[in-house]
Amino acid sequence: MKLRKITCLFLMVLAFGLLASGNVFAKYPEKPLNMIIAFTAGGSSDVQARIMQKYWNKYSDQEWVFVYKPGAGGAIGFGEIAMSKPDGYTIGGVNVPHIVLQPLVQKAQFSIDDFAYICQVVNDPQAIAVRKDSPLKTVKDVFEFAKANPSKLKVGLVGPNSGHHLMFLDVKGKYDFPVTEIFYKGAADQNAALLGGEIDVMFGNLNDVMRSLEEMNVLGLAAEKRNAFLPEVATLREQGYDVVSDIRRAFVAPKGIDQAQLDYLRATFKKISDDPEYQADMKTAGQPMEYMDGDAFYAHVKEQRELAKAALEKAGLLK
Repeated sequence: MKLRKITCLFLMVLAFGLLASGNVFAKYPEKPLNMIIAFTAGGSSDVQARIMQKYWNKYSDQEWVFVYKPGAGGAIGFGEIAMSKPDGYTIGGVNVPHIVLQPLVQKAQFSIDDFAYICQVVNDPQAIAVRKDSPLKTVKDVFEFAKANPSKLKVGLVGPNSGHHLMFLDVKGKYDFPVTEIFYKGAADQNAALLGGEIDVMFGNLNDVMRSLEEMNVLGLAAEKRNAFLPEVATLREQGYDVVSDIRRAFVAPKGIDQAQLDYLRATFKKISDDPEYQADMKTAGQPMEYMDGDAFYAHVKEQRELAKAALEKAGLLK
């Protein structure tokens, strides 16, 4: 009888421990998840997340609540994700190389090791774009005008210490490009500035300009090869400028999230990425889709950190 009581007590303690850790009886997710977007509403990161939300609702019983934390090239929002409670109910979108650059240069309140990586969903090459009525018709026109008119050309960037800024530093390090750079909180603000005549040229993601092609001319892509969305647009390398730059969009959770919750998130995002209707919506929105699982993406991020260090040291921005 005594042994039986001890056994029952042991089983009760074990069950209580499992219940407390959320490994039994709990169904995840039991409530809506906060989705932190580090840029302004209407920008490329927001548009992509909204498409993904549509299909998240197809595969999950709980919805996303969008929380916008723009500013500092995304650093405010990225920090918010990193510092959130790792309870499985806060996730967010991150951009690379932004999350690599910001801890190096502006002492952001996070590092690349402060996240649990869910997956990459977009590989978005950067572009040089102008308004349709701009007298600048080629990439060569942009560079020659800048050289002949120091500081007169206004170039819009999302940043500082963003992917756009890194491309700008690469250009400045390789070519005579004496322009005035102007930074914006997000792509929506940057697009509006170009269309409103506040800036002359923008370095922006392909997707940033895809939604305004009736009003913009894309002069060149900073890509290894031409993109299927704009096959007629030559790469910068094809036009004689050795610049390759892209922005990767991915989703993460705070480091320390329960492994079972992370597995659920990874599995659900993979289902979404494999959904033909999601892929069709991404194509319609001009989002250059490229899936990479969480572990592979984390390895890519670490590689990009080393490349960014070298670029920043060359520009004299690392002390």
